[in-house]
Amino acid sequence: MTARTAEVSRNTAETRITVKVNLDGTGQSKLSTGIGFFDHMLDQIARHGLIDLEIHAEGDLHIDGHHTVEDVGITLGQAFAKAVGDKKGIRRYGHAYVPLDEALSRVVVDFSGRPGLVMHVPFKSGMIGEFDSQLAFEFFQGFVNHAGVTLHIDNLRGENAHHQAETVFKAFARALRAALELDPRSVGVIPSTKGSL
Repeated sequence: MTARTAEVSRNTAETRITVKVNLDGTGQSKLSTGIGFFDHMLDQIARHGLIDLEIHAEGDLHIDGHHTVEDVGITLGQAFAKAVGDKKGIRRYGHAYVPLDEALSRVVVDFSGRPGLVMHVPFKSGMIGEFDSQLAFEFFQGFVNHAGVTLHIDNLRGENAHHQAETVFKAFARALRAALELDPRSVGVIPSTKGSL
């Protein structure tokens, strides 16, 4: 099997980001974005998606976290698109429900080649540590636009914003893991009646 790995860098006047992914990893991560809670959420993607993930980001955090979080999403999406390649043999669709105490989230993903995000997460707090909860949307928007996936995210219940966010990121990871898994019954087959994704 060809290694499903990628390394992508993005350098702008606002951020400098390098992302390395191994879609068939063991959940190892090396993360440095300058935003502690965001690193914690990215670690959930690695550990629960069984994706080896290295992200180094330097951004204009003296302004706020917006550019850093959004650009990490963009760069991660580019890395996923590169690593997954022509999508032959993948299951394509994945979904997961993940609870954490009172919080419960559902995430559904389709490696469709069509970017789309529907996200309903009524965060109970504007800030989670130094992380602006509004930036979760910007991260996922950047990811879907550049990975070429359709993504539905719903926080079904939750009273603690940390718990809400953590269930979202864990469910995202588990959905990715399911969608990217190679299906032994469709080796070398693109999972679409169109013949391409």
